[in-house]
Amino acid sequence: MPLQFHRSAQGIEIWSASSDGFSFVISFGSPTGPGFHGRSGYLASWRPLFENTGAIKISGSPFQTLAEAEGACRNMLEYLSAMADADSSK
Repeated sequence: MPLQFHRSAQGIEIWSASSDGFSFVISFGSPTGPGFHGRSGYLASWRPLFENTGAIKISGSPFQTLAEAEGACRNMLEYLSAMADADSSK
């Protein structure tokens, strides 16, 4: 199932999606202004959906555009799904 990001909160820029047992979140941060503070850009992260673990930042974050962050999440999902398939075939 492809990732379908939706806006998760009003007032701050944060999007989420889940697929194949993984949860993905993209948030926008900037050094100043409302919302998350930090380096300017779109921070993408993932975690297993049904495990109580912290999120893992996707390499390359923060991204300059939301589309780049979404693409990185889709690439990570492909990788994670392939790894899960390889583990289940052993």
